[in-house]
Amino acid sequence: MQRKHFWHKLCAIIAMASLASCASDALVSNKYSTLYARFNFSPVSAYSQLYSACNSLGEWSTIRAVNNKYVFSNLTGSTEANQTAVQNYSGFYMGLCGFIIGLPNVPELGTSTPVVTCYDLACSNCYHTGTVTKRLTLQAGGKAHCSSCQRTYDLNNLGQVCQGEAGINLYRYRVFYGNNTLAINNR
Repeated sequence: MQRKHFWHKLCAIIAMASLASCASDALVSNKYSTLYARFNFSPVSAYSQLYSACNSLGEWSTIRAVNNKYVFSNLTGSTEANQTAVQNYSGFYMGLCGFIIGLPNVPELGTSTPVVTCYDLACSNCYHTGTVTKRLTLQAGGKAHCSSCQRTYDLNNLGQVCQGEAGINLYRYRVFYGNNTLAINNR
């Protein structure tokens, strides 16, 4: 009888350890949105808004596709780049509304240096509650504001709501920056 009890306890411990492992895996995988996003661009250094966002702590830029051009904007202005045939052939998908790209001024917990980070330009809470894409506006200090729901997000702190009604963080995408190339690929 004791032996049977031992095996039940052992199975329960293994099951709990397995669930804890799955939970930690889910936390890591839930860091990024499951929304589709795909964008590759080079040379980053040719566009001051994009270059500054990828290389200067606390600087942020938006990326949108408008009339066969990419528009890179920050608080000081914007520049446009023509979409090339190669970019159109390889395909791009700008998430819900475009991207916010930047280098947070504080490294994420568990890391020693900040890395280029990408969020969707759409307000995640407006989309989550009403499936409506409301474009955010960049603000000084690494913030993004939604004029519809009046939430402000802290881009330097995981895209968390920092003003307004509590809600979910901004949708975040996987991004790579290196060799003068920016690549966003969330699938």
